[in-house]
Order: sequence, then structure tokens, then C-alpha cells
Amino acid sequence: MAKLVFQSPSRYVQGTGVISELGHETAKIGKKILLIADEVVWDIAGKSVEVSFENVDVKYNHIQFSGEASDNEIERITGEGKNFGSDVVIGLGGGKTLDTAKAVADKLDVPTIIVPTTASTDAPTSALSVIYSDEGVFEGYKFYDKNPDLVLVDSKIVIGAPPKFFASGIADAMATLVEASATVRRNGDTMAGGKPTLASQAIAEKAEETLFLYGIEAYEAAKDGLVTPAVEKVIEANTLLSGLGFENGGLAGAHAIHNGFTALHGDIHNLTHGEKVAYGTLVQLVLEGRPGNEIAEYVDFYEALEMPTTLAAMHLTDVSLEDLVEVGKLATGDGETLKNLDPEITPEQVAEAILAVDKYN
Repeated sequence: MAKLVFQSPSRYVQGTGVISELGHETAKIGKKILLIADEVVWDIAGKSVEVSFENVDVKYNHIQFSGEASDNEIERITGEGKNFGSDVVIGLGGGKTLDTAKAVADKLDVPTIIVPTTASTDAPTSALSVIYSDEGVFEGYKFYDKNPDLVLVDSKIVIGAPPKFFASGIADAMATLVEASATVRRNGDTMAGGKPTLASQAIAEKAEETLFLYGIEAYEAAKDGLVTPAVEKVIEANTLLSGLGFENGGLAGAHAIHNGFTALHGDIHNLTHGEKVAYGTLVQLVLEGRPGNEIAEYVDFYEALEMPTTLAAMHLTDVSLEDLVEVGKLATGDGETLKNLDPEITPEQVAEAILAVDKYN
């Protein structure tokens, strides 16, 4: 009989101003904190973090993140944690910072606290990291025995980030049901190490429903720095629902194609994770043979969020078919999640679907 697996973080806290609770929440878990954040994020949120630790009995060491979730960076920061005697790792920032924090905590065998400063990906709640080379080329996934002990999301900080990151999170989360549904149809395996649960399917469905209902409204509010009820719903959908949905429901074509894009050089690497996943989701819909009117619904939604739906918007105006076949080779490689869509899809079919998406505009 197929094994069902469902996993999640121990605690999730979201709301305006909850960064002030970080010190108190951390003190429940450990006393010597390795805090990872890049320079930009620390300039934005560092003071609030410092204030939150003023009246609690903990010590922390802030280590500046270099910007790439690579094995070399993980080893460097792990060494800092060993020297400090850290018993908790906090990741403060975007997806690559958070993935690095989880990897470091795993190597130190200590709890993890995740504090995303954007709602741009669904990485915060998961028990895995996406690993890249020092040059930013996708290398693979690292899986951990457990999810973060705490995920703390301050809605006001999230909305203070550039609106593009908020829209990117919506785009990333919109892949959740598309990929989970493909995994269910194929009876594929999830990132949690089992078959999709009914709970994960329900969560993925709620994520997409919430985004279609509130996503554009929330994006418009985010442009003005407003934390409205719609914004709170979408932050939860981007972070918690999508995170639980992808990990327990399964990834398929959208993220495999995102990873495939790392085979290319040029301005495409200036795009966010969510921007590339948006295009990857449309490519998956084409590969599935979805009807044009259904694909157009996603295209229109992404365009309202100012996400890329054309090769020009992906900075791939002059890309060759040969280059796109290289994308397809990486997307269909061993260990990639495209098998949950169809293990017989070829690199050439991926390349042609990438070109086909461009014609829906």
C-alpha cells in the first residue's frame, strides 16, 4: 500500500508587528542564536530584531549572507555557528537566505526559526532547501528530517518589500495546485517522501482559490504599502498554504522548468523565482494539453500581476531552439520533478512548449 506523508512546521505566526515577538519566541527554543541575514535585509529589519531581543535571556551572532544558497556558503556559515556554539539558527530574509539557514541548522543539528521578509516564495515552511552553485546554477535539493520549528511572518515588513516580490509569491503559489494535481494523476511522489494526502490536495485547492479571489486586489494594496484583509489572506496563501501544498502535494513541471532556466545565461537571471515559475506553470499547462481558454485564464491573471508571459518579458527574445533544448535537458534530468507530470516528456517537447506559451499573447 502507498505510504502517505504529511509534514509541517511546528508553529506558524503571521501578522503586523509580530517581529517584536521574535526574541520571546526564540527564547522558548534556545539561548545562543546564529542569525543569518544579508546586508539589505538587516538594514530594513535589523533594528526591530535587536529590540525584540532586548529583554530576553539570549545571545545572538549576526552573520551576513553572501546571496547564494551554495554548498560553500553553507559550510562557511556552519563554521561560524560551531565557533559560536549556536543552539538555534534564524534565517531572516528571502528564499535563498532561508534555504541556507535550514541547511546550516541541519549541519549543526539544532532547531530552525524562519523569518521571511517577503512573501515571494513558498520556501519558508518546508523541510528542504534548493541548492545552487556559487554562480547561481541549480544543483539539487537538500532534504531534512523535520520542518522549521517556527515560521514568523511580519505582514508589515513583507509589504514593505518591492511589490514585485509580493506578485512573485503569488505566481509561485499559483503553481501549487497545478503541480499537485499532476502528481496525483501520475500517483507520483512528493517532496515529503510519500504519496499526496487528501489534506495536501485540499490545501492546494484553497491556495489557488484564495489567489484567484484576492490576488489582484491584494497586489494593488501592496503597491501602496497597505496591509488589508486581502493582503493577509494572500500572504498566508503564498507562504503557509502553498508551502504545505507543494511539499505534501508534489512538484511537477513548473518548478522543473524553472530549474531548467538556470542553464541559460543573461538577463533571465535578474528575474525572481516566482517570475520564472509563472512561465514554467504556463509551460506545464501547454504540456498537459489544457484548452486554450483555460491557459488564457492563467495568462490574464499573471499579466494583471505584471508577471512574464512572453519570451520578451523573460529576456529571451533572441533565444535559440538549441538553448531551449538545454533547458529541457535540465528540466527532464534525473531526480527532477517533471516525472510527476510525465516521465516520457523529452527536452525537445519542453523547448517547443516554451515557444508555444509565447503565442498566447
